Amino acid sequence: MMDWPNVELREVISHRKEFVEISPGEVYSRCRVQTSSRGIVLRDRVSGSEIKTPKQQVCRTGEFLVAEIDAKLGGYGIVPEELKGAIVSSHYFLFEIDEDRLLRGFLDWYSRTPTFLEQVKARGSTNYAAIRPSNVLGYTIPLPSLDEQRRVVQRLDRVAALVEERRRAIDAAERETQALLLKAFQRAIDGAPLRPMSEVAPLVRRPVEIDLDGTYPELGVRSFGKGTFHKPELPGAEVGNKKLFRINAGDLLFNIVFAWEGAVAVAQPKDDGRVGSHRFLSCVPAADTATVEFLRFYFSTREGLEKLGKASPGGAGRNRTLGLKKLEPLNVPIPSIERQHWFDRLQTKAREARAIRASTAQEVEDLIPAMLHEIFNGRSTAA
Repeated sequence: MMDWPNVELREVISHRKEFVEISPGEVYSRCRVQTSSRGIVLRDRVSGSEIKTPKQQVCRTGEFLVAEIDAKLGGYGIVPEELKGAIVSSHYFLFEIDEDRLLRGFLDWYSRTPTFLEQVKARGSTNYAAIRPSNVLGYTIPLPSLDEQRRVVQRLDRVAALVEERRRAIDAAERETQALLLKAFQRAIDGAPLRPMSEVAPLVRRPVEIDLDGTYPELGVRSFGKGTFHKPELPGAEVGNKKLFRINAGDLLFNIVFAWEGAVAVAQPKDDGRVGSHRFLSCVPAADTATVEFLRFYFSTREGLEKLGKASPGGAGRNRTLGLKKLEPLNVPIPSIERQHWFDRLQTKAREARAIRASTAQEVEDLIPAMLHEIFNGRSTAA
């Protein structure tokens, strides 16, 4: 365990406040500081004529950039080489690092620790969300020798590279799984007849009688095929004129406001008995005709999403609504039930593989925070 001295950042960084005049005829790169200490990325490239504030700050590689409002959410990081010359407004603060005492990589890693974020949250006015440069300069940081800092940075950089490599491998495996499922699905529906949803999986409504003293656990459906989620319980006294309907496990659920972007899911056993508003349509497949997982997959394909889009007239966002009269006549491919069961078995195997990958991915994601804790709380740099 190492005994590293703590110093205020004002000893090793300095606030640089320089502004340049924006030229309407030039093109500028603009930065975006991600929250949760996830670093700085390119926001966009725009013409100077599109920038409303004529005076901006120019970033330099290796500077510590802090967002005035989002700092308390982890909105800060080191300017990467590819964003050298990018501009930011006066709502950001740029700090030069004295690298004779503090390596930029060491500050970068330490700024991702909970200990650093706690300082950001604690400093400044309690009734004003923004932080000031003086707050940043008052944060403390452990300051070992430069050699020790290099060992810490090299170790964390090496592990971060391995984590990123593993993350890419997991993503590639997921893409391959999805491609194989799509290929198998096309094989399953080859030559299959089209039948309307009203026959295949008719709408089922289960109205809930509201008790003013009761509570009603609501269910939500995420977009992009990401399944269901549980909302807080809704007190009966707050239901008002809102109509609620019971949802049973095995229902094919459509969130009519976002069905066009894949808000379609199968209610799971843990969802049984929850309720949804009139914005949720519960369809129940005829057991000898279609399986719920087969239909759900169809509505995740490009063809299925296009049909839902056409059945959801209106403008952008919440103005696009899937109407019941549009859903019922919507034709879907229905191969034999045996083919559907075959494809569902493939989906089950794919889900099992995804569960293993998800567990592995979480372990990978947890590795860096664990190492940061070990190094900056235990002060260990053993390789």
